[in-house]
Amino acid sequence: MSWLFWIVFGIILAFGLVVFRGAPYVPSHRRQVERAFTKLRPLRKSDVVIDAGSGDGVILRLASRKGARAVGYELNPLLVLISRFLSRRDERVQVRLGDFWRVSLPEDTTLVYGFMVERDIKKMANKMQQEANRLGRTLEFISYGSSIPEMKATGQLGAHHLYRFEPLQRTEA
Repeated sequence: MSWLFWIVFGIILAFGLVVFRGAPYVPSHRRQVERAFTKLRPLRKSDVVIDAGSGDGVILRLASRKGARAVGYELNPLLVLISRFLSRRDERVQVRLGDFWRVSLPEDTTLVYGFMVERDIKKMANKMQQEANRLGRTLEFISYGSSIPEMKATGQLGAHHLYRFEPLQRTEA
C-alpha cells in the first residue's frame, strides 16, 4: 500500500511543482493548433519550431507532420517520457527535460510556440527579444491564451497570437 502512496505522491509532485516555473499542463487542441500552423503561420520544411513547455508533445508532432523540425522543453519528467514515447519514430522531434527560461534557443530556431499565462507573457516577450538579438535575426512567436501587452500581433486566429521579434541594433559608443 505504501508504494501506491509514493507513486501518487510523485505524480502530484511532478505536475504540481511545474506550475511555479510556467503554465500548468493543459492538453493542446489539435484542430486549433493545426489551423494555427496552416492559416496563421504556415510551417515550412526549413522551420525549426520550439515548444516552450511541450507537455505530451502534441505541438511537436503536428509541426513535424508539416515538415518542420521540432524541439520541446519540458520540466515534468513524466511528460517528457510520454512525449518521447509518442514521438519515438519521428526523427524530426526532440524532447528535452529542461527549463525553457534557462536555455539559449538552437541557432536555427525560426518559431517558438507557447501556452502562456498572464504571469509569464511579458517574460516571454523579453526572452524572445533577447534571443532575436543574440541570433541576429527575426524570430516569430505564437502565443496561445495570452496576448503581449503593448505589442501589436502580426496575426491572430482565435486564441493564437503571432508576433515577430526583430533584432535590435546596438550602437557602440
